[in-house]
Amino acid sequence: MTAPSEDVALSLARSAVGAQLAACGNLVPGIRSVYRWKGEICDDAEFLVLFKTTPDRLDALRMHLVEAHPYDCPEVIATPVVAGHPAYLAWVRENVG
Repeated sequence: MTAPSEDVALSLARSAVGAQLAACGNLVPGIRSVYRWKGEICDDAEFLVLFKTTPDRLDALRMHLVEAHPYDCPEVIATPVVAGHPAYLAWVRENVG
C-alpha cells in the first residue's frame, strides 16, 4: 500500500503488526505515484508499505488498513507467495494472530 508520509506509513505498519494482522511492514521511501483521481492527473511523493501476512489474516488486515488510512481509496493489493525460505514463512505464521 502507499501512504502520503513516513508518519502515516509508520503508524499503519505499527498498528497492523501490533494487532498481529501482519508479521512485518517494510517502509520504502522515495516512491512517486502518477495516477488519475477525480478526473485530474496527480503526481505525488509517497511511501510504499509492504506487509507480510497469511491468507487467513488478509481480509482482517485489509479492513484494518482501509479504516486507518487517510485516503478515500487506499491501495490494498495482495501478491501470492509461491515459494520462500521455510524458516521465514514459519516466522510469518507464528507472528500473525
